[in-house]
Amino acid sequence: MAQAGITIGSKVRVTRVRDRIPAGLVAALKADATGTVKDFRVTDGTGIGVVVELSGGTTTWFFDDEITPA
Repeated sequence: MAQAGITIGSKVRVTRVRDRIPAGLVAALKADATGTVKDFRVTDGTGIGVVVELSGGTTTWFFDDEITPA
């Protein structure tokens, strides 16, 4: 379940990434790892992912343990 206090519209910071990601996303996170929560999604039938729009406009999802409130 998503962390308490993180809702759609919340500002968050990406603190880590579990899986390999494209070079463009690595660059976007290095430039600014903060973003805005846009939605939630079911990741594997039991987990919840958080869809985040980064400050550069890139939108992707992260597991809830990869982000913290900004």
